[in-house]
Amino acid sequence: MTISGLVALCLFTALTLALGYANKARCTGPLFDEWGRSEPAYQQRAYGDVCYSDIQNLWIGRDIDRHVFPYVHGGINADGSLFGGVVEYPVLTGVLIWAGALFAHTDAGFLAASAVLMAPFGFAVTWWLGRLSGWRALLWALSPPLVLYAFHNWDLPVVACAVGAVFVVHRWRSASLRRRATAAALLLGLGFALKLYPAFFALPLALYVLTEGRDGARRFDVRGALQVVGVTAGTAVLANLPFMLAGFGGWLASFEFQSRRQVDISTNSIWYWGFRHWTDSEGFQSAMGVVSPLLVLLSFAVACAVGWLRYERTGTYPWIQVSAAMLCGFLLLHKVHSPQYTLWLLPFFVLVSVRWGWVVAYLVADSAMGISIFRWLYLNMAGQPSGISDGFTSQALMIGVWGRAALLVGLFVAFLAARSTVDKFGSVARSDTRLTRRSGTPVR
Repeated sequence: MTISGLVALCLFTALTLALGYANKARCTGPLFDEWGRSEPAYQQRAYGDVCYSDIQNLWIGRDIDRHVFPYVHGGINADGSLFGGVVEYPVLTGVLIWAGALFAHTDAGFLAASAVLMAPFGFAVTWWLGRLSGWRALLWALSPPLVLYAFHNWDLPVVACAVGAVFVVHRWRSASLRRRATAAALLLGLGFALKLYPAFFALPLALYVLTEGRDGARRFDVRGALQVVGVTAGTAVLANLPFMLAGFGGWLASFEFQSRRQVDISTNSIWYWGFRHWTDSEGFQSAMGVVSPLLVLLSFAVACAVGWLRYERTGTYPWIQVSAAMLCGFLLLHKVHSPQYTLWLLPFFVLVSVRWGWVVAYLVADSAMGISIFRWLYLNMAGQPSGISDGFTSQALMIGVWGRAALLVGLFVAFLAARSTVDKFGSVARSDTRLTRRSGTPVR
């Protein structure tokens, strides 16, 4: 893609991000209480006007408004509440949160500063997707999820790590796949220290490196594969180590908070909507702590195994497609499925050539869920009827939740069967001739 095309993509992204910020900023002000919380009726407006964001909401309750540096002096109480600056996110996200609040005195200022901090990551994703997949990057730059969720939580930086890893592997001008994959592994490790999920992709990337061999030789590059896994893990450890040393209890509290998290309305997963009449049961909650992660790991194993079968047929391990399928398994089966997780999946609609029907259907279902969930919460807060037969809000919510779940199952299969869009737009020099000799067709 030409530079002018990439600039145009970034201009479209700027428009979308501006709309996203304007949507969330509707919840701020015009008055503020002594803690800098927007008034009047902040919570009712956030739900009723569908302008809620975790960024604004968490201004109070995590010592963010007090500008406390995260993790060092805090911990978790017996009731599961955090104190002393601890936030429920990995350490690099905690630092971003602290930086966004540094000069803010109200939730409005915090939202604005956080948007300024994160917007460059949104542009980076656009630029890299444009370089990787051409104009298909408009699926990111002009997408409804970017309006709904760009500044809902702190997800743009972690999406940039995941997309940056793909960019490094397929566009960095180095003849050595091992070197490119090692640089990508570093980004995946940083992604772990932001929101965990990019580290999942180290496994398919390692299998991709393993099966490419070295110097055109028809053998497995075991050392390169282990290097990918080791660099990802090592980067994640090094990012966490200063916080572990400075305040181990506060650092551990963020992980303990997530492990204790109950399946409830805040998790918004199929486990809540499918079994919400059981969520008061201690046995159910304990079972979810085991069943959910086991099923997620099983989905990972299936995705990697199908990828291997495809490698044996085509000569190339489809690591991007396998990564996309793994993410679908995680989003479907994990006990938490926050609305903004759609931003994690969105780049794979650009990077993998699934049918447009899948993309449109998912965006429609996601928008139905992402809008109606807050209207539904507002109805509950106001004491108004909110059953499935009481109006369109509840019906749209169920369509969104279960439509999205069904589509994730379908996308898991569709991603594994699809071709990557990356090589269609050119790639760095690689051992394509070796693949042609080995399999007859250098399929990507």
